[in-house]
Amino acid sequence: MSSDLYDIPLKSIDGKPVSLASHRGKVLLVVNVASRCGLTPQYEGLERLYEKYCDRGLEVLGFPANEFGAQEPGTDEEIKSFCDTKYDVKFPMFSKIVVKGKEQHPLYQLLTKEQPAAREKAGSDFKDKLRKYGVDLGRPDEIAWNFEKFLVSRDGHVVARFAPDVEPDDPMVVDAVEAQL
Repeated sequence: MSSDLYDIPLKSIDGKPVSLASHRGKVLLVVNVASRCGLTPQYEGLERLYEKYCDRGLEVLGFPANEFGAQEPGTDEEIKSFCDTKYDVKFPMFSKIVVKGKEQHPLYQLLTKEQPAAREKAGSDFKDKLRKYGVDLGRPDEIAWNFEKFLVSRDGHVVARFAPDVEPDDPMVVDAVEAQL
């Protein structure tokens, strides 16, 4: 869809200016991640998914964000170290960005515009739990929490969005990834 996706200025976790242009023609799973979240063990599933499908053209892209319960307070260097030592993350990680609110990064503006609603697990009470903890979920198109996932096709179309509690190995995610590969 949008070549804009590939042109948005980003920074790698090492602080180098980058864009998604080097990932053009690949299937992308874009995930806002956090080190101190109850969902943080999803790093394991994301890494397994990446390792299983990277040879077929899947890139998992991690974007640390601190908007949800201040669960990603570290510096990029601390985040990289955590990902390397705790989860042996091999997929590309990027510098911390804002994924929700008035300072929302242009990448997430595009992703949420193209896929305004996340697919949820049948019977999930995840959002109800967040509300019980006093979390303001905002508009339906806004990122709800850490580990929300966007699937981008090889031609740059945002084809799916998955709720934070949908695990990377959930058939909903795996089937969608395989359909794009």
